[in-house]
Amino acid sequence: MPDHRLPAEFSTANSTQPNAPLEDLLKRCDINPSSLETLALVNLSGKMFTFPKETNTAQVSLMTSRETFTAITVCLRFFTDLRRNHILFSLATPTKGDAFVLFKRTAAGELEQRSKHGVAIFDGQDYTLNTWHSICATWASETGLGQLWLDGKPSTRKFLQSEAIKGKTIILGQELFKFGRFFARQQSFVGMLTDVHMWDNLRSPYEIQRYTNQTNFTPGNVLSWRALNYQTSGQVLLENKQSN
Repeated sequence: MPDHRLPAEFSTANSTQPNAPLEDLLKRCDINPSSLETLALVNLSGKMFTFPKETNTAQVSLMTSRETFTAITVCLRFFTDLRRNHILFSLATPTKGDAFVLFKRTAAGELEQRSKHGVAIFDGQDYTLNTWHSICATWASETGLGQLWLDGKPSTRKFLQSEAIKGKTIILGQELFKFGRFFARQQSFVGMLTDVHMWDNLRSPYEIQRYTNQTNFTPGNVLSWRALNYQTSGQVLLENKQSN
């Protein structure tokens, strides 16, 4: 079974008062320490997060106990009418804001994947506004290669970097330029996000197709939309999922 427990440093089971360093960490991640006892695994099947306007505060923090990755697969679905740059997924470390990032660029058909100092731009994507898109991104330190899958169609494989990633601050709706509260509203996400899954391994093309087709697939063992610890901040709504 996937381990979806809160990380030890987020636990309040043995103390009625979080210590000062923990309070500082939580505040930098926009998490109210007093709300930790209410955090629980939630099945968000059939739900979506709606980000209704451009801000530098609206975000969803996703909790995981994993913090070292030699391989990553992230999948999610999104709907937006944004033409400008905007973030889709952001994983940060204490020393690097863009440890693993999925990003939509202003240019039509361009998507970007970043990992630490590595950047890969994937052009020629069949991307349209005002429709649901499924996107998956893979990376492995063994080869350093990253790849995107938009609506089940694979991109070319491109080199990002070959170092392990150590970090567990995961944000939807904003890009973490530095570890903590450093967001730019001009790159915030406006629209709907759903079905976020993350694995600590490379999923096969077959599994990615099953995710895209919304058929039976193995849920993420790092993040699972069916069993998620999350905390919202700012104007973010949890609503029933809409279809095209």
